[in-house]
Amino acid sequence: MTSIALASIGAGLVAIGAGVGIGQVWSSGLQGMSRQPEMSSKIQTSMFIGAALVEGIALFALVICFLQMS
Repeated sequence: MTSIALASIGAGLVAIGAGVGIGQVWSSGLQGMSRQPEMSSKIQTSMFIGAALVEGIALFALVICFLQMS
C-alpha cells in the first residue's frame, strides 16, 4: 500500500473514532441531565469541554496521518 492510501485509512479511522467519542460524551451527558435536571447547566458545560477535547485529539491524529504522506 502507498503512504497516501494508509494516510486515507488513518484519516477515516480518526473520523470514526471522533464520532464515537463525541457520541458517548453527549449520550452520557443527556443521561445525566435526565436523572438530575437541576444540574443540566453544569453537565452541559462539561459536555462541551469533553467534545472539544475529543475533537482536539482527533485533529492531532489527522495531522499526524497527513504528515505521514510526505
